[in-house]
Amino acid sequence: MPVPVHSPMNDPILTTVAFTGFTVAFFHAAIPTHWLPFVLVARARRWSRPKTLAVSALAGMGHVLLTSLLGLGIAWFGFQLDESLGEIFTRGTGAVLLGIGIYYGWRQLRGHGVLHHHAPGGHHQPSEACDEEHEHSHWDEELKGTELVSDRSGDWAAIGGLFVMLTFSPCEGFLPVYLSAVQFGWRGFVVLSLILAVATLAGMMIFTWLTLVGFERFKLKSFEQFEAGLLGMIFIVLGFMLLFLEHGHAHAH
Repeated sequence: MPVPVHSPMNDPILTTVAFTGFTVAFFHAAIPTHWLPFVLVARARRWSRPKTLAVSALAGMGHVLLTSLLGLGIAWFGFQLDESLGEIFTRGTGAVLLGIGIYYGWRQLRGHGVLHHHAPGGHHQPSEACDEEHEHSHWDEELKGTELVSDRSGDWAAIGGLFVMLTFSPCEGFLPVYLSAVQFGWRGFVVLSLILAVATLAGMMIFTWLTLVGFERFKLKSFEQFEAGLLGMIFIVLGFMLLFLEHGHAHAH
């Protein structure tokens, strides 16, 4: 299958997209979904810090793998469209990213900044209260009564539950970034997949460790309220970047 081949002149643009991808993945990993459940389960089961970090890394790798597989499908589909549509595809991608950014911004303004992920067996229902600032994250309630913290289940059940919870909640905020890198062919896909892995695992390890040693007194958990708004700003910037890139490219020719 033919894949778009572009001039090395576009390398600064790929660098910008890569930096954007790192920002999205790292800050997505900073959301409590990616570290707080591991800390809460570890405390309930009296896991050591190394064991907690190892379980977090295992679940993080599953999370990254599924996201990359979905990104592979987006890249392949994008290559087909880019081959047939050319410049129109880049403009369309910019417009799609702007639309996604506006949607996330609308969610934030509506008071739904938390993008929910739920524990297997959990009975907590999303509500507006989840988006309000609390001393505790909604995860304190989410984990109650589940096998992740129950004395009736063993550690392997908890590890499997945490792995499934994170693996089957792919980084939806990163997927549009794959679309923006279609113009760079498979090189762009590989670069973004590596960035996704590094940024996600680094973010998970850092915030899990900081929370284990008591960093939560800085109320980092309240950061989850602003996930939608942060993603909205990033995608709006990325969308404008692609539109201006295509506009400048057209004028250059």
